[in-house]
Amino acid sequence: MDHSRAPVLDALCKYRDQGIVPFTAPGHKQGRGVDPRVLDVLGTEVFDADVIALNGLEDRLMRTGVLAEAQRLMADAVGAEHTFFSTCGSSLSVKSAMLAVAGPHEKLLLPRHVHKSVVSGLIVSGVQPVWVSPRWDVTQRLTHPPGPEEFAAAWDREPDIKGVLMVSPTDYGTGGDIRGVAELAHARGVPLVVDEAWGAHLPFHDDLPAWAMNAGADVCITSVHKMGAAVEQSSVFHLQGDLVDPNVLKAREDLLGTTSPSSLVYASLDGWRRQMVEHGTELLGAALALVADVRKRIAEHDGLAVLRDELRGPGLACSVDPLKVVVDVEGLGISGYQAADWLREQRNVTVGLSDHRRVVAHFTHADNEESAGILTGALADLVERAPEFPVPPLIEIPEPDEFELHTAMLPRDAFFGPAEQVPVDRAAGRVCAEMITPYPPGAPAVLPGEVLTRPILNYLRSGLAAGMELPDPADASLGSVRVVAGN
Repeated sequence: MDHSRAPVLDALCKYRDQGIVPFTAPGHKQGRGVDPRVLDVLGTEVFDADVIALNGLEDRLMRTGVLAEAQRLMADAVGAEHTFFSTCGSSLSVKSAMLAVAGPHEKLLLPRHVHKSVVSGLIVSGVQPVWVSPRWDVTQRLTHPPGPEEFAAAWDREPDIKGVLMVSPTDYGTGGDIRGVAELAHARGVPLVVDEAWGAHLPFHDDLPAWAMNAGADVCITSVHKMGAAVEQSSVFHLQGDLVDPNVLKAREDLLGTTSPSSLVYASLDGWRRQMVEHGTELLGAALALVADVRKRIAEHDGLAVLRDELRGPGLACSVDPLKVVVDVEGLGISGYQAADWLREQRNVTVGLSDHRRVVAHFTHADNEESAGILTGALADLVERAPEFPVPPLIEIPEPDEFELHTAMLPRDAFFGPAEQVPVDRAAGRVCAEMITPYPPGAPAVLPGEVLTRPILNYLRSGLAAGMELPDPADASLGSVRVVAGN
């Protein structure tokens, strides 16, 4: 296919060149109705490019096929059979994939460290989760994707499985054995869905970890706004094989998605695909060389450890995305939360993730020597200033088996059923009716339907006091918890 073309961008140019006068949404009419104070911040161009799809980018009956052609080009670029654009982020895409694989009360095999969007999919669909224990890194105190052995063990306990979902890579860049899990799933006649939200760049350079479609996955979800060059909420899901019907997948996306998709998302997805096909190897090669140097420069500082090889090996991760720079600050005597806050407040540098001992900087092809130098300089300053930091509050981290809570009810039933708010000191032993999610990375510590325990509650309360973000609970202070009534 001709990848020099960008159908959505071409359609936007044509719309402007024709001088079309819209009497349709969006109501700002290409920015004419926008408050000048808004234009001072956002500029006029963003509104000028905000065009409705139906009778805008396309004609009234969508006969020009602009979006369909853009999706075919994306599929061709990465070697998928079908590709669908999503303007509601991968949170919607992963729900669509789940609903295409299993229905109410049917079972999906899932690792317990899934993103909250997957749990939302369970709540919406009524699918019954069969949980697979992730690989617990006892040294680093984080989880990696489970492998075929862990999935097979869970499958033997619950054989009536409709599909498998795994998360790879994680927010820390660690990847699982997708090929091995795909072979396991296909041998039992069910599809594998991979939440590869952090892997949109993987198809475009041979020195990056293998991406899900090449490793045999049936459906792969990517967030192009994360590691690509599209605006926020830009997601794509790819499909291959005959275990998931493309018409069913599209119907599930239509069920959940917006009827007012953003042309800004479509256009940036379209342009990114063209950029990667034409220049991806060169751009990502430069990013890999840059980040290799950045790792060396950071590792020169006492108290900072740049993790990569430590995360791979038997019982750990199968691969690590080198563009995720995971920096352990424990040697400075501070927490990752303190480091992240100081970097933003004192050096105007933000990081993608922080936890009790680490920060994670996400590099992409957009980074250069200037941005890399700002990060390494800020981290050097952090090393100098760290002795002035107060001692970080202690977080009571449970043992691995204590993170595995008993599921007493379907997430859907607990979430929508009668509930009450109880003081946290009386919540242990009760069935939770809400998600409680350290964010990022957004993997819930507690799901609706799980039985709360004292170690998990102590972990969340102490984490909150130490700087952890918990956006989900009704009581943001976690002085009380929403639980199923009468249990």
